[in-house]
Amino acid sequence: MFQRLLEEKYGISAEEQMKVDKYDACRGSGGIYLIVKTGQRSEEDLSELNDITNHLIQYGDRQVPAFIKTKEDELLTEWKGEKYCAFLNRQSEEWRQDKAGRKLAKFHVRGRAIPFQVQKASRIGQWKGLWEKRLDQMEKVWNGLLFQTPEDEFERLFIETFPYYMGLTENAIQYLVDTELDEEALEVDNGTVCHERFSARTWGKQVLIKDPFDWVFDHASRDLAEWTRERYFLNIQTYQREVKQFFDDYRSIVSISPFSWRLLYSRLLFPLHYVDCVESYYGSRSEQEKKQLEDRLQKILKQSREYELFLGGFFQMVEAPVSKARLPLPEWLQSI
Repeated sequence: MFQRLLEEKYGISAEEQMKVDKYDACRGSGGIYLIVKTGQRSEEDLSELNDITNHLIQYGDRQVPAFIKTKEDELLTEWKGEKYCAFLNRQSEEWRQDKAGRKLAKFHVRGRAIPFQVQKASRIGQWKGLWEKRLDQMEKVWNGLLFQTPEDEFERLFIETFPYYMGLTENAIQYLVDTELDEEALEVDNGTVCHERFSARTWGKQVLIKDPFDWVFDHASRDLAEWTRERYFLNIQTYQREVKQFFDDYRSIVSISPFSWRLLYSRLLFPLHYVDCVESYYGSRSEQEKKQLEDRLQKILKQSREYELFLGGFFQMVEAPVSKARLPLPEWLQSI
């Protein structure tokens, strides 16, 4: 099917169809051709992403796949009722987790050198508004449930625990606001190419692929925080060594400013794991998925004390310059 798409729409002859991690792909003479559904992305979104990919490739990133234009010189094509983009991935480098910190730092350095203004993909300065919006939506749901009998165990747990997580979210927002008021941003704090949620799986398992559809333009601390969050929850007993190594490797390429440390910490304070779980539950129609989310919520609640300990000891664990950079801890965490 996808060989025909490449032939008819792009004039490319490709060999066998295959799967590369989550991607539909075909092997060709130039490398691996990835076929990706574009979803709701507009031509303007794709044009901006194409400009970003071209910049990163020109700056020497060999794992960024290049957009391929159709015979009609377009980035987007329709095929059997779906909209697609095609990318050429020239490299087939295996993804090694032990290099994640250094590779991410180099990626951020290249992204920071973009010579044009990124608009469509930008999330710069938007965290506070987005967090407040999500908190308001959850509070409305919670208020609506307060004076009625819970329908199930998830609802009962949500009603009981939301005030705590609302407080944690308000803490995160205040920490973010204080950071922006108190701390001066340096050149290293300029926006760069980041990811919606950077994790050990973002760049694939088999082949290292830096998918443009994962990208947003934001402060580098976004990726550092989300990678750390994912590693922590993957194994809350043994995350320390891996997280410290990741930060050591990152800092061997680029420094982390006081402003970056504080932005990063505000993002860790924001209880994204809880918010995601609740939003997913009330957005799901699948009973099986709801049961899985109930189990996840119970696990999150059981681990809340451990997460407080993680937050309280984070700066020490990664050897952040707490005194020199005057990195504050929220008062309620200082006694943990």
